[in-house]
Amino acid sequence: MLEENSDTEQSTSEVGGKPDYSPVSWREYFDQMEDVSVGPADSRDVFRIYRAGTDGPLLVLLHGGGHSALSWAVFNAAIACRVTCRVLAMDLRGHGSTLVRQSDDFSTETMSSDVANVIRACYGDTPPPIVLIGHGVGGAIAVHTASSTLLPTMVGLVAIDVVEGSAIEALHSIQIFLKGRPKSFKSMDHAIEWSVKSGQIRNLESARVSMVGQIKRCDVEEADTVEQASPVTDVVVERNKEFHDQSYISDQENTASEVSLIEGQTVYKWRVDLSKSEKYWDGWFRGTSNLFLACNMPKLLLLAGIDRLDRDLTIAQMQGKFMMQVLPPCGHAVQEDKPEKVAEAVAAFLLRHKFADARRETRSVNSFTQ
Repeated sequence: MLEENSDTEQSTSEVGGKPDYSPVSWREYFDQMEDVSVGPADSRDVFRIYRAGTDGPLLVLLHGGGHSALSWAVFNAAIACRVTCRVLAMDLRGHGSTLVRQSDDFSTETMSSDVANVIRACYGDTPPPIVLIGHGVGGAIAVHTASSTLLPTMVGLVAIDVVEGSAIEALHSIQIFLKGRPKSFKSMDHAIEWSVKSGQIRNLESARVSMVGQIKRCDVEEADTVEQASPVTDVVVERNKEFHDQSYISDQENTASEVSLIEGQTVYKWRVDLSKSEKYWDGWFRGTSNLFLACNMPKLLLLAGIDRLDRDLTIAQMQGKFMMQVLPPCGHAVQEDKPEKVAEAVAAFLLRHKFADARRETRSVNSFTQ
């Protein structure tokens, strides 16, 4: 069930006429990777960040639930071609390669403080002008961070595919989704192939770099111990269709004698168990529409579909209280599925409010100056 992508999205990742599902390094998209320590010296939390650019406003990028900072990789390349800016993309707590003492504390207060602490560790008390950009759960955290005035130099807010009404309505289906995806994969290549063919990420270029931040390598014995209570399924539901292919999934339902035959091999599992964060789900989204509207700064809302807009935001948008754009058909992983379109919208927002300067080669492009 391969979703249609543009010709450029497919052709850039083909080998011998067939899609190339091998992973790609972060180095292709970011200038540097760092592990930033915050907190007391005897009990520091370490956050993985990726940076790019040296001038202009600082775009702080917050990924969605289960993803990592690498979900912004292709977007980063696209925005860098359009405007002069700096980028800092961080792995939120419990995600990616970030290591914290309380990795299961996903409260909005804690996660908002994480963002402020990382920025302070990187830039001191006087960071550059900040535009906070968040997708999904990261969008909700961005709104809470902005409303709490934790970043004194913050000048703009961008929320991507996060709307209180539709998010609250969808909470009941998240556990179904989590149980419906494979628990492990035979290889990183298989995980990337699954993510594209299941429609979770509809851009192969992005999947090749971002899936590295979503899954981790572990040995078979460890995986068996973890997964026995939750047998693997090879059915993924996407738009009422089912994608079946046992070749992607490491068989975790073997008998003890069968497991011994494959001992020493490795499998790839999800880095974060989102099902354990359920008690925080309502708190992430409840009240975000009003908080978003109350933020006294330029705001942009990017949506994957107009059906996601709730009543409060609809009224406010009609009153011109924030900029909004509905992107071409794509999935929830908006900045991965359509990185060029998201970059165009963000660049237009930055230029309109004079937060950033256009790159010389794009100054004459009307879509960025209107």
